[in-house]
Amino acid sequence: MSKAASTQKVTGRKPASWTQDPEGVRRNILTVAKEEFVENGLSGARVDEIAARTATSKRMIYYYFGDKEGLYRAVLEEMYERIRGFERSLDLASLPPVEAMTLLAGFTFDYHAENPDFVRLVMVENIHHGRHLASSDRIASLNLSAIDMIREAYERGVAAGLFRPGIEALDIHLTISALAFYNVSNRASIRQVFGHDMGAPEALARRRAAAIDTLLRMLHP
Repeated sequence: MSKAASTQKVTGRKPASWTQDPEGVRRNILTVAKEEFVENGLSGARVDEIAARTATSKRMIYYYFGDKEGLYRAVLEEMYERIRGFERSLDLASLPPVEAMTLLAGFTFDYHAENPDFVRLVMVENIHHGRHLASSDRIASLNLSAIDMIREAYERGVAAGLFRPGIEALDIHLTISALAFYNVSNRASIRQVFGHDMGAPEALARRRAAAIDTLLRMLHP
């Protein structure tokens, strides 16, 4: 039984068509597409499979997104919008500089640990040399705003004598991201090489504390 038929049987209603809820259909396509791209990468993903798992058609997917690469780019944009939205909600500008950096480092570590699909898609995009990121003005704008947020907190810390001067905001971002990203991207290889599960609760807590400590030592005057 198809997913759409199953939904109808349980609820007694037909799934909403694209004319009834176009935004809902679009969100459904993006959700299923993300799962397909995470599992199979851009090259291995199949639009036919995505269409079969949604309440729409291959033709409608192309109507919304143009082609498979357009759909993949839209998934990337949604994922970057999500993490940057959560970062904005931290309201770092309202916090003292050290507290702001501590919160950001801890949040970034937790977000990556709880959203391994984000890490997998970034890895997929690196295989394709970042060309879809490069073609998205939306993602470029989102990521620049993240650097501006770090720069503001860092400069306040320098002015207060809490952080040493001369560090680029981008380098701070790269350090935070690297410490969070590696803990997810390399779990399988570290488990095989060292027999260590980086996803275990006690290991996560230890690495999280180390990530925050590393950043603060980097910034310390």
